[in-house]
Amino acid sequence: MSGYRSGQPKCGPGSHPGVRPVWLAEWLPPAALVAAFLSIWQVATLVLEVPHWLLPSPVDIAGALISSSDLLARHGWVTLQEVLIGFTFSFIVGVALAVAIAYSRTVERAVYPFVVASQTVPVIAIAPILLIWFGYGLLPKVIVVGLICFFPIVVNMVDGLRAVDPDLVNLMRSMGASRWQVFAKARIPTSLPFLFSGTRVAIAVSVIGAVIGEWVGASAGLGYFMIRSASQFQTARVFAAVVVLSIMGVALFVAVGLSERYLLPWHHGERRTRSAGAWEESVGRSE
Repeated sequence: MSGYRSGQPKCGPGSHPGVRPVWLAEWLPPAALVAAFLSIWQVATLVLEVPHWLLPSPVDIAGALISSSDLLARHGWVTLQEVLIGFTFSFIVGVALAVAIAYSRTVERAVYPFVVASQTVPVIAIAPILLIWFGYGLLPKVIVVGLICFFPIVVNMVDGLRAVDPDLVNLMRSMGASRWQVFAKARIPTSLPFLFSGTRVAIAVSVIGAVIGEWVGASAGLGYFMIRSASQFQTARVFAAVVVLSIMGVALFVAVGLSERYLLPWHHGERRTRSAGAWEESVGRSE
């Protein structure tokens, strides 16, 4: 196999020598850092005798996760609904608007400045207005999530549609391809990795939007649960809600990554090959 020194044993499928070290290099350091941080946290709260209401230990937070699992599940489901509905809405509208911006200079001049300007207004300032207009139901939180997710999807999709190789476009047009064929067979495949990059950012911050909306005014959700727990000095339950929110955000981020791997296998294969090549190059330099 090219790229390996003579005498080096070859590996079968799934046992590429670069795969395992790359996996370890990605996951082992953060796992070790988290374990060390939790250990120091636990020891510090015991040695310094920090009150549980001020800073609960990791063991206290784990106990709150178990004892409040029913409440966390019920409020977490509400927050997850807000995230999924708001994200879906922003994804559909964002992709459609990005296509219009990329293909029409008029739309770009008229709309794109407002897309950028929408990010200069703090969402926490808009949330109370939405509460006045739409009440304490699901809709204000969905709108807040949509506003937060909207920008990275639009910007990345526009960049992706414009990143197509002009030589490829000229070749297709010289062969009689219509504008729609160029769009479907050249621009869309080129833009998909960009779209997934924006989608990963959007889904990661969508949880923040839902919690902000619940903090302003809600009758359910993890943000509401945190406010109620904090007012009762049940700090361990606040941290437990934070843990659930973190797990939710990571799970959604991983789900988008798996979708990208399934829908864009060529892009994932190229990225994995580059990562393995970089690892082998670094190993070669160290030897």
